[in-house]
Amino acid sequence: MSKIYVMTQDYENYGSVEEPYWKPKGGSDYFITNFTGSTEQAVALVNSMAEKIEYANEYATSTIIGVEVVADDYMTEFEQSQLDYEGKIRYPAKVLEAV
Repeated sequence: MSKIYVMTQDYENYGSVEEPYWKPKGGSDYFITNFTGSTEQAVALVNSMAEKIEYANEYATSTIIGVEVVADDYMTEFEQSQLDYEGKIRYPAKVLEAV
C-alpha cells in the first residue's frame, strides 16, 4: 500500500486587480492515502480532485506543482524537521479522501 504526496505553491497578489503583482508565498502538502496504482493513475486521481486542493481569486492562488507516489510511512520534509527538532509533529500534511 502507498499514498500520494501532493505539493502546492501559493501566490499572493501584492498589486491590484487591475495591475497584479504575484509573489510566491510557500505552499501546502497533502496526502491521499490507501493508494495502489501507478504514477499515471495517481496524477489522474489528483487531477480529478484538484478543486479540493487548488484555488484562485484576485488576491491569492494555490496550484499543484508536484505529485509523487510514496510509502505509507513517508513524511514530508517539514514533518520530519518538526519531529527532529520538537519531538512531535504539530502541523501534519493534510489528508484527503480519494473520490
